[in-house]
Amino acid sequence: MSDEILLRTDRGHVAELTLNRPAALNALSDAMLAALKRELDTIAADRSVRVVVLRGAGKVFCAGHDLKEMQAGRASDDKGAAYFKDLFSRCAALMQAITHLPQPVIAEAHGIATAAGCQLVATCDMAVAAEGTRFGVNGVNIGLFCSTPMVALTRNVPRKQAFEMLTTGRFIPAERAEAIGLVNKVVPVEDLRAQTDDLADAVAAKLSSAVKIGKEAFYLQAEMGLEEAYAHAADVMTENMLWRDTDEGIAAFLEKRPPAWNE
Repeated sequence: MSDEILLRTDRGHVAELTLNRPAALNALSDAMLAALKRELDTIAADRSVRVVVLRGAGKVFCAGHDLKEMQAGRASDDKGAAYFKDLFSRCAALMQAITHLPQPVIAEAHGIATAAGCQLVATCDMAVAAEGTRFGVNGVNIGLFCSTPMVALTRNVPRKQAFEMLTTGRFIPAERAEAIGLVNKVVPVEDLRAQTDDLADAVAAKLSSAVKIGKEAFYLQAEMGLEEAYAHAADVMTENMLWRDTDEGIAAFLEKRPPAWNE
């Protein structure tokens, strides 16, 4: 395995990013946050990439922030406030970059996804988990309420389920994570890569411009009232309908043939 903390492999139209700090359980160090943000910014401008897969090297997906680095940051600042505000601001920028990325992002989780690692899964557009994976926002166990992971978690799962996870600090198994909507599906460990690839390939096969405009509209309408959401969605759908490739897709469907898209 390379010494680089973040690995990228392109497979067709799918960009695969691997958190590569297995000895540190792929913790989100300052360097890892920066590397992820930098790579996502590059991918956002790459029209050849239609889907992103995010996975972790070694035994786990991601164990959250690097606590040793956080303690060192506290020691370097009089009260730690400046360091921590900057850290959580950078983490928030990364999570929002995933949401604002034109391409869908799929988390491939295994082992554990805890605290900011669970936040990462919740932030991704979709997630596939291996059987035996455990998810948690466990900061309360060490006296630190997982307030920033809470933002993504409460936008994925019912409130009572999220509050239980946040206040008990207990892990939930993959099957419960699927039941409450944190992940899309749970698969045998040996099938994890293949099942994630299948999901990524299914999305990558679609008209990417339609998926991109749809992803943006998906998150925007979710924050709107019902009437405003319908009005916005109608505008987006009207724009989409006027595309040449969409006209070709409809014609191909009616003529029972594959579409000949320009992209």
